[in-house]
Amino acid sequence: MSKSNNPVTWFEIYVDDMERAKNFYEKVFDCFLEPQTTDGSFEVLQFPDAIHSNGAMGALVKHPMRRPSLEGTLVYFHSHDCAVQSAIALQNGGQLFKPKSSIGPNGFIAIIGDTEGNAIGLHSFE
Repeated sequence: MSKSNNPVTWFEIYVDDMERAKNFYEKVFDCFLEPQTTDGSFEVLQFPDAIHSNGAMGALVKHPMRRPSLEGTLVYFHSHDCAVQSAIALQNGGQLFKPKSSIGPNGFIAIIGDTEGNAIGLHSFE
């Protein structure tokens, strides 16, 4: 595998209340989540398609066998400024676990909580 290929192609963030989660993520990241067809046993709202651009594809998923968690994998979202998305998250029912902090030459991170009980990361270079 080439050093320039990012192997991450898909992620899922599990939710209990799809409408509440949809509202939170669309407001915090200023995007539209697209409903996807499933077999009917679970619900999926996909983040904007990133297959031909930077970033991994992913979705909010309401599934009877998966639960939101603070202890699971931490997905980091691109941000122009972590402090801005952190503030928007707080205004929309989220939590702040780690305020914007420097990670040296790799920029800044913050860790927020969504409305479903998940911790998610924010990453920015400003």
